[in-house]
Amino acid sequence: MSDADVDALMERPEIAAIKAENFPPGIPLRGLFRNDARIVSLAPGAIAVREGDYGNSAFLVLDGTLRVILPPGLPREELGRQAPRTRGILETIARAWNRPAHPEARDLAGRAARLKPEDAARSFMFLQDIPRVLDGNRTVTLQAGDIFGELAALGRVPRSATVFAEGAARLLEMRWQGLRELRRFDPGWKRRIDENYRRNALLNHLQAHPLFAALDGETLASIAEKVKFKTYGDADWHVALKRSKGSGQENAADEPIIAAEGSRPDGIYLVRSGFARLSHAVGGGRRTVTYLGVGDQFGLAETYAAWKGGGEVRLSQSLSALGHVDVLRVPAHVLEKHVFPGLRDAPAALATERRIEEDGLVDWMVDERWINGTQTMLIDLDRCVRCDDCVRACASTHDGNPRFVRHGPVSDHWMVANACMHCQDPVCMIGCPTGAIHRHEVGGVVVINDDTCIGCGTCAASCPYDNIRLVEISDMHGAPVIDEAGKPVRKATKCDLCVGQPGGPACVRACPQDALRRTGGKDLLVHGTESAGR
Repeated sequence: MSDADVDALMERPEIAAIKAENFPPGIPLRGLFRNDARIVSLAPGAIAVREGDYGNSAFLVLDGTLRVILPPGLPREELGRQAPRTRGILETIARAWNRPAHPEARDLAGRAARLKPEDAARSFMFLQDIPRVLDGNRTVTLQAGDIFGELAALGRVPRSATVFAEGAARLLEMRWQGLRELRRFDPGWKRRIDENYRRNALLNHLQAHPLFAALDGETLASIAEKVKFKTYGDADWHVALKRSKGSGQENAADEPIIAAEGSRPDGIYLVRSGFARLSHAVGGGRRTVTYLGVGDQFGLAETYAAWKGGGEVRLSQSLSALGHVDVLRVPAHVLEKHVFPGLRDAPAALATERRIEEDGLVDWMVDERWINGTQTMLIDLDRCVRCDDCVRACASTHDGNPRFVRHGPVSDHWMVANACMHCQDPVCMIGCPTGAIHRHEVGGVVVINDDTCIGCGTCAASCPYDNIRLVEISDMHGAPVIDEAGKPVRKATKCDLCVGQPGGPACVRACPQDALRRTGGKDLLVHGTESAGR
């Protein structure tokens, strides 16, 4: 934004109430808005956010009226989405037959035809028949001063609803980094964001949990009022992780403690976003039991035991933040009043985490954050014969260059190859100036739009696993593509999980020894520990 834009913004009551002196010199309030925000104008019917999309920004309504479409929402076709499509066998054969003769060749003429100026200027999708949409759907109105989109932006999760402009409107769009600092240094914005979550999402979060599913609406509302929001760790966890790799530093050394082993249980902790480590003391160190992710809980059995039998019940494990985690704490006195008297199942039956304990393999996978991946490439070195069929299959599918390296860290007989893991928390998307790297709407696969990638390397620098590479491209005749400054043009490349290919990832299908698998989450731990004991 320009200085004039910032001046006008600072006069609005929502912004004028912020105390600039609360912000440190390195993060001045004006600089935050100038660098991490922009003003967006919407025409009637323009969709500001679309249900299911991954977004990294939130919005403050400056002028106009917007509508939030409540579930079940609009049909996917009306939102501009097509049904998932896989290439047919004939199309796949034709693609293989017409594959470029040179590695990383690009059809530059075709690219120019695809990127028409009028398409580039069209920033938003539009709903063509606003009255019909309003008549056929339940909606909530947003007006000047309202905030939306902050929960998906801060949690890096899909948008939960579609929001469109009923008439002409202006919005202040804030990147999640700026929103994080506002919440951090201004109590008023923190309160607004927390209240929005409490009002819009907390009841759904509680209802989805088996512990609260049978409670009536009035009781749930009473519990929601007493739930505490807690954030631990650093949202830029990937920076510290990348710095620590190869340095010999202990990754767990600086993990903030959420609940300490040996302390009295004070309620249950529900993970809202991020990851947390569950560990216990062994000698002079700690052993990882498992990790907790979104939807998992901690402390139920101990809190219930303290209520049921009294006495000196203590936590048998510690819970610590893995990089960054948002948790909800339901206090013990709330559970004792509303939940425990009607609890029919034993707390163990309601456990949401799978606990695995196996020598050092779990520690390694958690320390290195392989658990962040949803499609981590895991290679069983006892089965692998080093034939490189997986690499050749990947290269033949992707412009002559493989999108991964059959090399990586090893523990026992498992190797995690250098291949995009399609992370739950894809930090590579943070800071991409064109939005070229994004979540595919089908399955959440992280992909790169080659047409809009400018080769800046921001994604490659952000990835803590070094799974994104910049390659020099050529035209269809094999000649290097040169920019205006006479330098070779580079593009970011990585595994796209062979999205759209029949049969799934070519690397998995090509392995003759069934040594390669794509897996993630707690399944990653299960595969490793089960195989380690065979």
